[in-house]
Amino acid sequence: MNEFAAAAPSCRNVLLPGGASNFRRCPIKLIPKWQCNISRLGKKQKRSTKVEAQMVNPSTYSSRISTDISLYEIPGASFDQYLEDKPRVFKAIFPDKRRSNQLNEDEWRVHMLPIEFLFLTVSPVIDMRLRCKSSGTEYPPGVPQDISKVLQLDIIRWELQGLDEMLKPSQFSLGVKGALYPDRRGPRCRLRGQLNMSISFVLPPMLGLVPEDIRRDVAESVLKRLVENMKDKVNSSLISDYNEFKRERPKALA
Repeated sequence: MNEFAAAAPSCRNVLLPGGASNFRRCPIKLIPKWQCNISRLGKKQKRSTKVEAQMVNPSTYSSRISTDISLYEIPGASFDQYLEDKPRVFKAIFPDKRRSNQLNEDEWRVHMLPIEFLFLTVSPVIDMRLRCKSSGTEYPPGVPQDISKVLQLDIIRWELQGLDEMLKPSQFSLGVKGALYPDRRGPRCRLRGQLNMSISFVLPPMLGLVPEDIRRDVAESVLKRLVENMKDKVNSSLISDYNEFKRERPKALA
């Protein structure tokens, strides 16, 4: 019995039916309990470290869209002159007066419609800046230097409303840069524009386990809807308002 006890740490002795002749040692290695606990703890730490890394490293997504449509100008009411009336241009792009107000000569605050993202509903509030530039001075990237006038759009501040404190991302940034200009270099004038939008965020711990592919699909879908909505406003509301500007201009000059 003492012999079997001495062998216990390394193997377990099993008595099989059929008598003592079938008595044999089974080479099953016993793992001490403290080693099992350390192994389980190590796996938990690895999973925890992976989740923490996902929560610390920001996820960044972007979307870009451009517009290119015919533009018909008349003498005394060029699109350059129209762009100089920034409050009018802003109103054409954001016609809902209840959701926007002018902060100063170049800046407006816009309360955007709620956006659904993953399990959240967010109401962004953005401060937008419109500036006219001419003579090739400080033109945005991608705009030819011989273009007569460019309207540049930037989001300079933002805030996320409607989120519980536990669901707010620890880091969040929203970038929007756009440009709109008349291109008269061809046989006919064209209205050209570009809009780049990007978001970067770190999910709160409660959402840290959402797979990256799901986050990317949802984020890119949200961005695509936003930029396409902006493009639709340029292609319809802005052109419609410019046509009204052309009708009003001769009367004002008279």
